[in-house]
Amino acid sequence: MQKIPEEIYKRINNNLYDVEGDRWWSTDFSLNLLRTLYNPFRVGYAKKIIEHFIKIETGKIRVLEVGCGGGILSEEIAKLGFNITGIDPAISSLNAAIQHSKQANLDIKYEVASGENLPFPSGSFDVVLCCDVLEHVQDLPAVVSEISRILKNGGVFIYDTFNRTCMSKISAIKILQEWKRWAIMPPNLHVWEMFIKPSEMKALLKENNLKWKEHLGLKPDISYLRMLDILHQRAIGKLTYEEFGKKFLMVESSGTQIMYMGYAVKA
Repeated sequence: MQKIPEEIYKRINNNLYDVEGDRWWSTDFSLNLLRTLYNPFRVGYAKKIIEHFIKIETGKIRVLEVGCGGGILSEEIAKLGFNITGIDPAISSLNAAIQHSKQANLDIKYEVASGENLPFPSGSFDVVLCCDVLEHVQDLPAVVSEISRILKNGGVFIYDTFNRTCMSKISAIKILQEWKRWAIMPPNLHVWEMFIKPSEMKALLKENNLKWKEHLGLKPDISYLRMLDILHQRAIGKLTYEEFGKKFLMVESSGTQIMYMGYAVKA
């Protein structure tokens, strides 16, 4: 897989994370759905994988979150007792993360940085988390290379992303972003051409001394017809984002046609 061409990359609205950084923790802003819908599954999955592979005292396990945004996932990892650092290129998002972690009395280190150029020595971390990020970067091969570099031997890379299929184009792009009857996400939050096929992800991992272990799908725990009804209620303002986020959760699925989560271990 190559670096995303400029004409495609310029279509994605990554400025959203900078301009709206102070709203990460707002109960009625779209990005807060990462906390209500996705965190329960992501955190449980990460905890299981970390505890299986990293056999040292919890507080000594060094975790890096690449693309931490406002700290929504980093805070949950910190609450598990892991030593967590978060990096993000969006300064206002980091300011929101720093402020909220102080209010929550959580010891989290935050730094301004991008995944393509991680400011850490080689072999610095036991675990790297990268959720809702890989489909936003222009140079994915550079990001995966850097993640491999800063992982210790035997370290774990845990990630999730969108698959590039017809189903993901309809659901993540058309329904969630473009078709007004259901759209609840900002325009150009995602660009379909930047989605990543599992085979492409596995090839990148192999090129960077990361042994792929598994991919599993994610889906809502309600029917898709019910999901469309709830989306419509949110789209026309009958539900706040907080109310919408309490209607269902994302759970494991055998199908990876839309979203998938997985991990690899550094050889």
